[in-house]
Amino acid sequence: MSPVDERAHPPAEITLRFLAAPTDAGHSGSVSAGRVLEWIDKAGYAAAAGWSGTYCVTAYVGNVRFTRPVEVGDLVEVTARVVHTGRSSMHISVDVASGGPRTRTLEPATRCLIVFVAVDDAGRSTPVPELVPRTTADELARAWALRRADVRAEVEAAMAGQVYSDAGTAPRVTLRFLAAPTDVNWGGKVHGGIVMRWIDEAAHVLATQWTGSAGNVAIFTGGVRFYRPLRIGHLVEVEARLLHTGRTSMHVGVHVRSGDPTSAEDALELTTYCRTVFVGLDDRRRAVPTPPWTPVSDEDLALDAHALELVAIRARHGD
Repeated sequence: MSPVDERAHPPAEITLRFLAAPTDAGHSGSVSAGRVLEWIDKAGYAAAAGWSGTYCVTAYVGNVRFTRPVEVGDLVEVTARVVHTGRSSMHISVDVASGGPRTRTLEPATRCLIVFVAVDDAGRSTPVPELVPRTTADELARAWALRRADVRAEVEAAMAGQVYSDAGTAPRVTLRFLAAPTDVNWGGKVHGGIVMRWIDEAAHVLATQWTGSAGNVAIFTGGVRFYRPLRIGHLVEVEARLLHTGRTSMHVGVHVRSGDPTSAEDALELTTYCRTVFVGLDDRRRAVPTPPWTPVSDEDLALDAHALELVAIRARHGD
């Protein structure tokens, strides 16, 4: 694969700018984490499709740490930049910033790494142009992406051995519905950002039921792995399960399964899995203590330890 001639190729970076609308608000009054995840995926797709010149699918979304809320009415800027390429993959850093439209002083809200794969008309992965770093900043961005890949591999290895069954006694919530035509992406399947919004919504319902308050917000979403496409008309099942509670936090594992609605219920296949962390807020948006959950079964204990293991992995890598 030869290096790309950037004079004949679209730039590696794209920025989307818009105002956060009232319909973007969550129960806290600020823009919901699910909506921000949608924006991240859309900007990432625009960068990936522009770089590859073909249709792309979301493969993975790394650590999304929400450092500050995006408010309704804010001017929002979502910048996606291709920072590393593989044979068919594009690693894209996405930065979200927001602020008052009058001053246009934008402050960072979150940053993450998202991986897209280019596919051909038959849905098979297809090669993408190689991104060759040209500046020190390019080299640093590529090195960051490669470090994130190492963390991703360690997190996925930790996730691989976990069992989620009816032997677990942890609180859980399951949402079930049909994927609607309005959920469609440019390839005729459900948009990855929509799936991430469903994940946030299911986790929010669980957090609300556990705390007895709707004032819960996501502060972190990570390890979002897309295993297979989700098609319009599929029956969708989004299951959120409490894994661990900290002093003010709730660690939630979310599985998304889907399949033909005419098939048996146990025929649903895993589409996406991730972990998200919520905190409860008071009227002044300060974190409040979370009701503690005590693991009971062996499976509960294993998943509680697993949640702490993921925290330790990210701490070792400075996340």
